[in-house]
Amino acid sequence: MRSTLIAASALAISAGLAHAEDKTLYLAAYGGSTETLFKEVIIPAWQEKSGAKVVYVPGNSTDTLAKLRAQEGAQEIDIAFIDDGPMTQAINFGYCDTVDEATFGDLYDASRMPDNKAVGVGIVATGLAYNAEMFEKNGWEAPTSWADLADPKYKGKVAIPPITNGYGLHALIMAAKLNGGGETDIEPGFEMFQDKIDDNVLVYEPSSGKMSELFQNGEIAMSVWGSGRLKSLADTGFPGAFAYPKEGAVNLLIAACPVVDSDVPKLSQDFLKFITSAEMQKYFATEKGWGPVNKNVALTEEQIGALPVGPDRVDTLVNIDYTVVNEQRGAWTQKWTRQIER
Repeated sequence: MRSTLIAASALAISAGLAHAEDKTLYLAAYGGSTETLFKEVIIPAWQEKSGAKVVYVPGNSTDTLAKLRAQEGAQEIDIAFIDDGPMTQAINFGYCDTVDEATFGDLYDASRMPDNKAVGVGIVATGLAYNAEMFEKNGWEAPTSWADLADPKYKGKVAIPPITNGYGLHALIMAAKLNGGGETDIEPGFEMFQDKIDDNVLVYEPSSGKMSELFQNGEIAMSVWGSGRLKSLADTGFPGAFAYPKEGAVNLLIAACPVVDSDVPKLSQDFLKFITSAEMQKYFATEKGWGPVNKNVALTEEQIGALPVGPDRVDTLVNIDYTVVNEQRGAWTQKWTRQIER
């Protein structure tokens, strides 16, 4: 009898430990301030609600995609945060499970990725950031079009990230669209950069920190940049402003997907629904400068600033066909290095 009780007790303990292990969610997401927000606010709130534990795996989009590829067939990650371009690759590689339809109930259509294999967690608009004070001193009107990048009056006063950076890639595609091309015909974009835009560019700068310095030091008047980056700079007191070009700012979706073959699929779906709730989306907007994907987030005009908030901005964003772009990006980068950023 005693041995039976001991065996039963051991079995119960073993089952309890297994259950505890099943309640652990592995979340791969960005480092830096994103990791801080998750660990200080988002994760504790969800852990209290769910009773589960979260293990945070920091890394940028490229790092996380590489981890998914390395763990193919035996995934350790349950939820992956990846920018929309590489997230399209993750979806095409078959790493992402389908997001529950109920999650999208209060979300903008822009939050959906192909076949609902990922959900947007934040929206960044790529547009034209500019020094409003410098524009006023020079008597310049605020920029209104992607074509303004080629205006000779900005010679030596423009900074654009290279196309290895999402903002620079968007600029190239929009330059192509201005001239009859697009993702499937990028040559008009290269021609516009080479013949018209390049003369105005002081530097092709990939670093957001350095871009901020260029603005603050008065070295540039305008850049191709993200709405969240500009808002962060403006929040420091810098007279920065953000223009949504008439042709459309570009949608840069910060996305998350439930990873296939997760040990905790229900927890993964619950976590995605939690982080797209109005309450959590407000944190992302105010602390990270990500436009909310949830229609029910209430923000003040000051909190909104340059962010893509509301249908007037969100519904006019240009969506990039990354299925086409991802196949060509390597060749485009080589061409960029040879012809533009020499």
